[in-house]
Amino acid sequence: MNTIREDEAIRRRVLVVDDEFINREILGNMLSKAYAVDYAENAQIALDKLMEPDAVYSLVLLDLMMPVMGGIEFLERRVVSDRLKRIPVVVMTSENDYEIRCLKLGAADFIKKPFSLPEVVIARCERIVELFEDKNLIRHTERDGVSGLFVKDYFFEYIRQMERWGKLIPRDALVIDIEQFHLVNEFCGRPYGNFVLSKIGKTMKALLAPMNAIACRADADTFYVFATHQEDYSKFREELDAVISKFFQMNNIRLRYGIWENVSREYEIEDWFDRAKIACNTNRGDFTKSFAHYNNELHARYLFEETLIHDLDDAIANKDLKVYYQPKYNVVGSTPRLASAEALVRWIHPKLGFISPGDFIPLFESNGLIQKVDNYVWHEAAAQIRRWKEEHGTSIPVSVNVSRINILDPELESKLENIRAENGLSPEELMLEVTESAYSENTGRLIEVVENLRRKGFRIEIDDFGAGYSSLNMITSIPVDILKIDMSFIRNMEKDERNLKLVKLIIDIAKFLNVPSIAEGVETESQLETLKKMGCEIIQGFYFSKPVPPKDFVSFFEGEAVTRK
Repeated sequence: MNTIREDEAIRRRVLVVDDEFINREILGNMLSKAYAVDYAENAQIALDKLMEPDAVYSLVLLDLMMPVMGGIEFLERRVVSDRLKRIPVVVMTSENDYEIRCLKLGAADFIKKPFSLPEVVIARCERIVELFEDKNLIRHTERDGVSGLFVKDYFFEYIRQMERWGKLIPRDALVIDIEQFHLVNEFCGRPYGNFVLSKIGKTMKALLAPMNAIACRADADTFYVFATHQEDYSKFREELDAVISKFFQMNNIRLRYGIWENVSREYEIEDWFDRAKIACNTNRGDFTKSFAHYNNELHARYLFEETLIHDLDDAIANKDLKVYYQPKYNVVGSTPRLASAEALVRWIHPKLGFISPGDFIPLFESNGLIQKVDNYVWHEAAAQIRRWKEEHGTSIPVSVNVSRINILDPELESKLENIRAENGLSPEELMLEVTESAYSENTGRLIEVVENLRRKGFRIEIDDFGAGYSSLNMITSIPVDILKIDMSFIRNMEKDERNLKLVKLIIDIAKFLNVPSIAEGVETESQLETLKKMGCEIIQGFYFSKPVPPKDFVSFFEGEAVTRK
C-alpha cells in the first residue's frame, strides 16, 4: 500500500542524479508510478535544476562518483544553502567508506548498489520524503513566513522547554515595536513593508546568536526577544536601528524598546513580555527616548492608568467628574470686575479619592478618550450657565477646552451648536479654548473649525500662547478673540528678564490685534501689578481664587457687575 500522502493534482517530484544511463533508467522505472522523475547526468546539472525559480523537488537520489561534479561536492554546497537543505538527499553508493562523511554533510539515507527490490527502494524513499515533509511542516508552523523568526506560540513553548530543562540563569525579556509601521504599508506598499521586516528578522537572528537568545514576531510590528542577561544592549539596538534608518526615510518611523531585566520566575512567561511591553509603551510618541526598563514603579503606574481608563465611563455616568470654575477678572481701572470663568474638570474617584487632572488629562489625550471628557464638560458647563441665569439672573460667560483630537471631529461644530441651543445660550456665553499646539499639528483643520465657529458667534481663546514655535504664524492665519498667555511665562517673569519681555510682547501683540490678553496662573499682587502696568486686561489665577465648585462660585458674582471684553 502506498502510504505517501498524495494529491491527485500534484505528484511529488524526484531528481535522480547519476552519470550512468542504465542506473537512471532502473530508478526511473522503479519510482515512476509513485513520483514524477527528473534526471541529471552530474551534480552540476542537478544544482542548476534545483536552483531554478519554479523548481519543487521532494527528494534527490545522488550518486557519488560522477564527472564534472561529484556527489561529495554537491553535499558540501547543499549544506550551506537554506533552500537546498530542505530537500532530502539519499546517496546511492557501493562504497561503505563514504557513509560517515555523507551523514555529516546532511545525507538522509543510503541505497546500496546494485539496487534492492523495487518495493524496498520505494519504501525508503517514501519514508524519507514523509519525514522531511513533516519537518518542513513543523518549520512552517514554528517560523513566521515574513521575518523568519519564531511565531509567538512556538516562541513561548521554546522558552518553557528552556526553563524546564536548561540552567535557570538570569535572563531578559525584550519587546521591540516599530512605531507608526502602518505608514510604511500605506505609503510604500505591503511588499516593501514585508521586505524590511525580513531584513529586521535576518539582522536580529545574526545579533542574537552570540547572546544565547531567541526571538519571535509577536504581531504585525512587534518582536519579542528572550536573552541571557546582558549588561549592555547598545550594539544590538544600533544594528537594528540602522536597518530602520536605511530602509525607512520617514522621520516618525523608529524602533521602541522595552525590557524587563532578570525576569522573575514567580510570574508566567507571558507576563514577562507583558511587563516589557508596558515599558516599551512608555516611549510611544516620545522621540527623546527609545529604550525603557520595567520596574515596580512603572507597573504601579500602568495599573493606575488602566484603572482610570476602565472607570471613565462610570465616572461620567455617576458624575464623579466634577466641573469646577475659576474666575477671570477684568483689571482695567481701579476695581477688578468679574469678566468670565474657565471650566476645569476634577475627578473624585469613589475608591481612589481626588485624582489630579495631571494624571488623567494627558492620559486621555494620548488615547483619544479626552473626547468623552470634553463632551461631558461642555454639557455640564452649558447647563451651569443656564442655571446661574435662571437662579441669579446673571450671565457668566464660561470658557471650555477643545482638545486637539476634537479639532478633527467632523461633527464638532454641530455638537457645540446643539449644546448651546439645548440650554438657550447665546454663542458668546460658551467660549472655546484651543491650545496653540493644535495649530502646528492640524493647521488646515484648525483654521476651518475656528472660522466656522466664529461665524456661528462663538468666541475663541488661544490657550498657552507663546509656548510653541507657531505663535506668529498662527495669529496671521487664524482669527482669534482672546490671547491667553502661557502660565510658565507668568511664573518666571519676575525671575527672568527674557520671560518678562516675552509677556510684554504677547500683550502688545494682543493690542495690535485689538483683542484682550489673559494672564493665567497669577498668584501674587506683585505679578498682578506688573501685568496691569504692561496693559494686560484679564487676570486668572490663585491671586483671586482657585477653581471652586458651582455653589461656591456664586459668591464671586452676587452683587457684582459682570463686564465683558
